[in-house]
Amino acid sequence: MSEFQRLRCRVAFHALQFRPEIQILGLRMVERLRASGQPFLAYHPGLVRDTLAYHGCAELFQDVHTELIQYRRAQLIKQGIINDELSVDSHSRRENGSCPLMPEEVGLLLRALGYPSKTIIYLAGSKTFGGQRLLIPLRALFGNLVDRTTLCSKTELSDLVGPEAPLPADIFGLPLPKSEQQLIDQWKKAGPRPRPLPPPPDRPIYQHEKEGWYAWILEKDKEPDPSPMEHRMQAHRLIWDALDYIVSVEADALFPGFNNDGSGWPDFSGLVIGQRLYERASSRTYRPDRKTIAALFNITRDDMYHPKRDWMLSVKEHLNRSLSEDGFFRQSLLSKPNSFLSHPLPECSCRIPSVETTKQIKGKDGRIVFGGEEECPKWMELARAEGARNDDMESAEDDNDTVEQLEPDAVDATSSLTSLIDHDEEWDPND
Repeated sequence: MSEFQRLRCRVAFHALQFRPEIQILGLRMVERLRASGQPFLAYHPGLVRDTLAYHGCAELFQDVHTELIQYRRAQLIKQGIINDELSVDSHSRRENGSCPLMPEEVGLLLRALGYPSKTIIYLAGSKTFGGQRLLIPLRALFGNLVDRTTLCSKTELSDLVGPEAPLPADIFGLPLPKSEQQLIDQWKKAGPRPRPLPPPPDRPIYQHEKEGWYAWILEKDKEPDPSPMEHRMQAHRLIWDALDYIVSVEADALFPGFNNDGSGWPDFSGLVIGQRLYERASSRTYRPDRKTIAALFNITRDDMYHPKRDWMLSVKEHLNRSLSEDGFFRQSLLSKPNSFLSHPLPECSCRIPSVETTKQIKGKDGRIVFGGEEECPKWMELARAEGARNDDMESAEDDNDTVEQLEPDAVDATSSLTSLIDHDEEWDPND
C-alpha cells in the first residue's frame, strides 16, 4: 500500500506538469521579480464568484456585484449544491471565517507585520471578482503590486495562446434608426397639445455593457449563455492561472486571501500551499485564521489605518504563529479531509533510519496529520550515499589539481566538444 501512495505522490507532484513553454515563461517571470535583489511575496485574493455565492458573501460588495452573487447563489440552490436560504447575513458569515479577506485588509495585515511599502507583491489569480476597484487600497499601501501583465509583454502572452480563429468583433446590435415617416406618425399619436419636450439623447453604450454581466443583470431575469468570446477568455484564464501557480510556488512568501473553504472544491491557494510544503517545508507560507482576523478587525474597524500598538502586536503574533507548528497543524486538520494535495505530509515524505520516529498526531477523523513517516526505501538511501561519495571525490580532486596554463587549440577544443555531444545526447549547447 505504501508503494501505491508513493506512486500517487510522484504522479501528483512530478508527473503532472505544465507545458514546457508555460514553465519557461513562469520561471522567466520569477527571474524578473528577483532581478532587483529583494524577495517578493505572492498574494492570491481568492475572490471568485462561485465561491462567494456558495458561502453567501454578497453583502461585502456593492451595486451590480451583489446582484450577480445572489443570482449565482440562486442557481446553486436550484442545482442542489447548496442546501441553504438565498438571503443570508454576509457579515456574520465573514465573522465566522467563511468569506475571503478583502485586499484592503490584507494590505493592513502586511503593514502590521512590518513589510515596507516598497515590497514587491505579485497578484495571482486570472480574475478578481469586483475588478480593479477592490485593489485600489492595496495599491495605495504597496506601490509595487505587479501581475503577469506588468511582467510579460503582449507578445509573450499571445505566444502561449497560439493562433486562434477570428470571432465577430461586435455581436451587439443597436436598434435600427427610425425613418422620417415613423417619426411623423409618432408625433401625430403623441396626444393633445401642449406636448412635453422630447427626451434627451441616449447616453453612449460602452463596450463593457455590450456583452457580459452588465448587459443583462438589470434587464433580464435569466443569465444568457456564454458567448464564444467568453468561452475563449475562460480558456485563456486557465493558462494565466498556470503562470500564477508557478510564480506562487517559487515566491519567497505566500499570503492566501482564501483557502480551506470547506466546500470540497480544490482551490488555487490550497494547491499552492501543498506544493510549497512538498518541495520546501520551511518556506514562508502564512496560514491565517480568517475568524480570528475578522475579530481583530472588528476591534479597530473605525480606525483601521491608525491602529493601536497592542492591535498590531496581536496581528503580528497571530500571523507569525501561523508560520509555526500551530499553523501547520491547523492547516492539516482543515485540509486533509478534503484532499491530501493541500497537505501531502506525512503521505509524501519519508525519514532516514538514523532519525528517530516522531510522535503521531491524529485528527478528529483518525487521520495522521503529523509524524509517523516511514523509512525511505533502500534505493533512495543508496542514491543519496552515492551522491555524497561523488561530491567528496570531486572536492578531493579540486584540492589536488594544479592549474596549468596551456595554449588553446581550436582543433582539440572542437573534437572534445564533439565527443561530449556524442556521449550525452541530451546536452544542449544553447543552455
